[in-house]
Amino acid sequence: MADVKKVVLAYSGGLDTSVILKWLQDTYNCEVVTFTADLGQGEEVEPARAKAKAMGVKEIYIDDLREEFVRDFVYPMFRANTVYEGEYLLGTSIARPLIAKRLIEIANETGADAISHGATGKGNDQVRFELGAYALKPGVKVIAPWREWDLLSREKLMDYAEKHAIPIERHGKKKSPYSMDANLLHISYEGGVLEDTWTEHEEDMWKWTVSPEAAPDAPTYIELTYRKGDIVAIDGKDMSPATVLAELNRIGGENGIGRLDIVENRFVGMKSRGCYETPGGTIMLRGHRAIESITLDREVAHLKDELMPKYASLIYNGFWWSPERLMLQQMIDASQASVNGVVRLKLYKGNVTVTGRKSDDSLFDANIATFEEDGGAYNQADAAGFIKLNALRLRIAAGKDRKLL
Repeated sequence: MADVKKVVLAYSGGLDTSVILKWLQDTYNCEVVTFTADLGQGEEVEPARAKAKAMGVKEIYIDDLREEFVRDFVYPMFRANTVYEGEYLLGTSIARPLIAKRLIEIANETGADAISHGATGKGNDQVRFELGAYALKPGVKVIAPWREWDLLSREKLMDYAEKHAIPIERHGKKKSPYSMDANLLHISYEGGVLEDTWTEHEEDMWKWTVSPEAAPDAPTYIELTYRKGDIVAIDGKDMSPATVLAELNRIGGENGIGRLDIVENRFVGMKSRGCYETPGGTIMLRGHRAIESITLDREVAHLKDELMPKYASLIYNGFWWSPERLMLQQMIDASQASVNGVVRLKLYKGNVTVTGRKSDDSLFDANIATFEEDGGAYNQADAAGFIKLNALRLRIAAGKDRKLL
């Protein structure tokens, strides 16, 4: 890529991306544009501006993407009740297509011919960033330093920073032993003692949630208002998407909700153990399934459940911008037209329990479902023919002496 003149770098201002910035300048003799995204990670992003300036960067983008992140990525994903491998709520996965989108937008705005990121050659993020970039700008060049350089340890990175006078903050406090990623949906932890699958995670690792044992002894009740599958209010108070998720994170964290310790299958082929805190997302998933339970037709609900694992894999593997994901999203969004109403939840010591659900679009009919007299709304004698018709093939097979026992 000797012809690269300008690169847009996904830049946090931390050790890795600060070294990458200088490495790009020296290795490719190119101009670097930095892009720092505020996705609700809970850390100041403005300091990245001063660091980039000190490195001679002239075009610096620092964008607050919290509302777009939740409105256009998290909410659509939760309309599908998306869970990867039965447990993971895809907090890191769903942020990557937005970052890729903004990288390409900035490349177009600044006339850059390449983008760069700090993802390693072992993980999923390299795939997610680059699949998104190629889908949105097919001819873009991608520079992934971790696949090119020999700075493959923190010690080597620190030595490089010192040698090249790269401004790196040195905190007096002990550095976390974990590799962490945070945004409004979750915070993840990998590495350290977690690389031994038999070792229990450490209690002081968690940042957002109290332990269920230390959570309040009295339950917290909340009511979520849904419109077309999205939460629009908490306890009757209208909120924007990002505000909804931030508030659910706060309430859920106080009640010890959303901790997860799993071993997942990465797209590149290896297994990886990770711990996650997703308090707001855990509440959202339970609430959404509850409102769907009274507003969705049975076969629509079952079809959504059958397609969800495929949808989850597309997001996990980086295919957010693929035609198949976009097709599935249209179907999912169409199913949400009647998903309106209110769900009441009880939060208590790590658990989320549904205690009520109501909707003007509810398909639940108490006159039919009742165990009491239904006034003729349902003729129980009809069930005999229904059962016999469904048993027909079983009876035919049994008549051929195909014994099952």
